[in-house]
Amino acid sequence: MPNKNKPEDSTAPQKTFWHRLLARLLELILSPLDIEVQPDVGVMTEPPEADILLLRRKTGRWTKAQRAHLPDGIRDSDASHILIEFKYTESFNEAALGQATGYDVFFKRSKKLAASRVQTVLLSAKKPEAKTLKDLGYEATEYPGVYRAQFPIIRHVLLLSLNELSNEPHNLWIKCFASRKKVKKEAFKKLDELGFVSIANELQWFIRGLMQLSFDRKGEEDMSIEITPEVVTELGKEFGSLWLAKLTVDEVLTRFEAKEFLPHVKPVDRLAGLSLSERFVGVEAEEIEDYLKQLKRQQH
Repeated sequence: MPNKNKPEDSTAPQKTFWHRLLARLLELILSPLDIEVQPDVGVMTEPPEADILLLRRKTGRWTKAQRAHLPDGIRDSDASHILIEFKYTESFNEAALGQATGYDVFFKRSKKLAASRVQTVLLSAKKPEAKTLKDLGYEATEYPGVYRAQFPIIRHVLLLSLNELSNEPHNLWIKCFASRKKVKKEAFKKLDELGFVSIANELQWFIRGLMQLSFDRKGEEDMSIEITPEVVTELGKEFGSLWLAKLTVDEVLTRFEAKEFLPHVKPVDRLAGLSLSERFVGVEAEEIEDYLKQLKRQQH
């Protein structure tokens, strides 16, 4: 038995609850779009609590904006409640499927929801083995990385393989949690190219933090602190500060359009260094005359 009087080893590696990091990312993306995101959802009226996420749509159907941020399989579902069991370090197998199936049954029963209102999704960071898919009755669909089963009971559990999802923009967010570094790097790269990643707000800090956690750390087993969503956000902030400090003024300005940064520049500073003729470019002579007349009236 463990010694209760022995102090905890503060240097011991802490577990990373990847489903909570996924939940925070989805919350930052989907909450403004009227989709509620809940981590650690209770699937029964009594404990235990499951390591699953719930996406609850507040709109009657998925809107165009919502579908633009939801992965294949989920974006095409008619269900208003998406129950997600996320396997980051574990492989897809019979035990994982049985667990997800149980959550599906108990959640519907405890919430008194019809089967059509709930879609349970088993999200696998690792690519499922072909033999396992065949043995459990899962077949590929028209969308890469999306698998369905026709067997009773388990047909209600959709399987998504993050390493196999296409690189369509709506899949990129969730592919940041794929197990293969090459796949994750490609997802982060495409998000950057599409202009989704900068250093301006919490969502972008969080994504940068995930990048740091995925590629610039030796691994979660070496971390002596618990990796929470807040820790990931701070990682992104720190990276952003260091990154911005190394940029020249020209490099900073090339990332923004004039209409984005001009409101932050005082009018007197905008005109500094301009000749008189340059200051009045685009202004009609009549406008200048009317302004001078108005100015004279104010002075008398």
